[in-house]
Amino acid sequence: MKIQNNKRSITIYGTMAVLLIAINYLLDLEFFETWEQYLPFIKKFILSLFLICIIFLISKIVAKIITAKDYLEGDSYNLLRIVRFLAIVLSLIVVAAFLLQNLVAAAVSFGLISLVLGFALQAPISSFIAWIYLIFRRSYLVGDRIQIKGFRGDVIEISYLDTSILECSGDYLVNDRTSGRVIRFPNSLILREEIINYSGFEAPFIWNETALQVAYTSDLQFIETCLLEAASRDFKEQYPKLVSKKHKNWEPTVYFRINTFAWMEAAISYPVEPKDTTDRRNRILRYALPLLNSEPDKVKFPEGTLR
Repeated sequence: MKIQNNKRSITIYGTMAVLLIAINYLLDLEFFETWEQYLPFIKKFILSLFLICIIFLISKIVAKIITAKDYLEGDSYNLLRIVRFLAIVLSLIVVAAFLLQNLVAAAVSFGLISLVLGFALQAPISSFIAWIYLIFRRSYLVGDRIQIKGFRGDVIEISYLDTSILECSGDYLVNDRTSGRVIRFPNSLILREEIINYSGFEAPFIWNETALQVAYTSDLQFIETCLLEAASRDFKEQYPKLVSKKHKNWEPTVYFRINTFAWMEAAISYPVEPKDTTDRRNRILRYALPLLNSEPDKVKFPEGTLR
């Protein structure tokens, strides 16, 4: 859809640029001599529109190239935002130059206006500077799951002044599924709060764990084998492209600990994609429990009043 929109925009801006330059040449005909006193103004106006069309035409061509490339979703989003921002800034400079009839005067005026607005719009400017920081620092990208100041969710938009995330967990859920609510916060928040990124671009996984209560008289070796088998089976089924890599840091582990009750906990720690934590835990339990229940003499679970 984005590629089609870019093609349509390229056609529109290209056609407008050709028409404007044609009109500019037609104004030199004798037919328009009666408008001689207005021609300089009209030509400058047409030239300004032509430059703006060229600026947006180039921006759409660059956007088409970016969209066609195999970039990460977040990187592609940021690049498109930068291209759009530069197109707007250059267009505003052309408009200012036309209105003031002098590029130097336009630049000076732009600087003075920026100075005045800087005091009046400190919060938006701070958020805009934070957006620039986000672009270069890559603290989070579109599609990442982040947590900041108690907000947790998946980034769906990073605009020039604020960020929108699709909340997960929230007030009504106790798992990591999305709640359906959208949280929007100013970008300036990242300059004074810590950011937890569950979807860092350097690794595809975070670590999660699931614990089961078992008796001290259970066969711990058997329990460990069953849990590891369940986790490994699910990993192969859900992440088949990563199985061949055999990354030693992705190997699940089982450890045992004492809880506050009269039972021992067998906990399996495993890698999982941030958006798959709840589902992966459920799948591991569905695979592991039949194996454990098949040997009641080796695995004793709390039941009845013995909890």
